Amino acid sequence: MQLYLHYGTLSSAMPRGPRLDAPGVLHHVMARGLDRQVIFRDDRDRDDFVRRLAALAEAGAVTVYAWALLPNHFHLLLRTANRPLARSMRSLLTGYAGAFNRRHKRAGHLFQNRYKSIVVEEEPYLLELVRYLHLNPLRAGVVPDLGALAKYPYCGHGPLCGTRVVPWQATAPVLQQFGKTKRQGQAQYRTFVAAGIPQGHRPDLQGGGLLRSVGGWAAVQALRRGREAFAADERVLGSGEFVETLRHEADQQDRKRTTLLRHVPDLESLIRKVAKAVHARPEALTGGGRARALARVRDGLAYLWVEALGRSGRELARALALQPVSVYRAARRGQQHRAQWDRLLSP
Repeated sequence: MQLYLHYGTLSSAMPRGPRLDAPGVLHHVMARGLDRQVIFRDDRDRDDFVRRLAALAEAGAVTVYAWALLPNHFHLLLRTANRPLARSMRSLLTGYAGAFNRRHKRAGHLFQNRYKSIVVEEEPYLLELVRYLHLNPLRAGVVPDLGALAKYPYCGHGPLCGTRVVPWQATAPVLQQFGKTKRQGQAQYRTFVAAGIPQGHRPDLQGGGLLRSVGGWAAVQALRRGREAFAADERVLGSGEFVETLRHEADQQDRKRTTLLRHVPDLESLIRKVAKAVHARPEALTGGGRARALARVRDGLAYLWVEALGRSGRELARALALQPVSVYRAARRGQQHRAQWDRLLSP
């Protein structure tokens, strides 16, 4: 597990700590409109946001388990791949805000400060958060009852109920925890969600919430006073053991990645290394040729750059004259032969 630390541009004098992120980590992500203003004025806005979220999921950047759009904010429950969460969210929010401003002839910031992201311990919080997030439109009065919620097109509840089809939403991992068959899972899921209505607002699902650490992951590493100290960090929803495990694995992968980056410091170096391994000229990899063998090599290059090294797909897309989504798809194909390509990163 490789840890990422991401700092955002600050809109106030108060320091904000870097985000906690690592491949395969579960996140509860939320963002509100500036001064709580509406960020989704109509279905055209909502459809645009959903298309952008779907593109990230289809590209393999994130796995989406739950999501809900409200007039002035949204919630996502997702798992990151090797692409850092900050990069995915920057693509989603910047693209959406720009399109929103053009559509509504406005200027300036749309979202309030940075989005909030909480690293979540999967057990016992995954199902609790799926339910909590999907009940948001009902609690906010956007829909009148569970029947309407199941048909509401801007929430992940319907796909889990079986009333709507959203191909990019990861419904199977959730439903499998409720029943042996899809039908059983859907029925038990509906019962589970209905039982959550009386619970109302759940502050216990908003991260530690007792203390805002401003020292980033280093501050979390320094918390040695027991579970209570870990639980006090609002960027984490989980036990002290969970945070300690994440920290330990992150330390190991961070050292490994530092070594790799010394060995392959930039994209040009990686292209030369891959080209040499397959007995080709570096220009052949970036020249746009469509031979099948060359396409497989580009898949390997994309895997090494995006997945193994965790670097920007957009940078590689520019070098290969491709769309970023094509690079992420190529990286997933290249991952199928990772043993062959990983050898190239050995010092």
